[in-house]
Amino acid sequence: MIQRPHGMGGFEFVVLATLRATQLIRGCLPKIDGGHKSTITAQMEVSSGKVTRLLTPPAVAALATDVLAVSQES
Repeated sequence: MIQRPHGMGGFEFVVLATLRATQLIRGCLPKIDGGHKSTITAQMEVSSGKVTRLLTPPAVAALATDVLAVSQES
């Protein structure tokens, strides 16, 4: 079972992981090693802090590419 980060609610975790999984399915490169499915990879990235939430205006928040901040560290 993948644990969500301390201080992050369950709903936020699920939304971020869903948005990141969508990015992975569209062809973005994963930030963690492993041959997992995109949904598991996304959860692991959010859990490890490699993908975080950006504060954006509500009109922009609907776009997955503008909502997630993907760490540049490998």
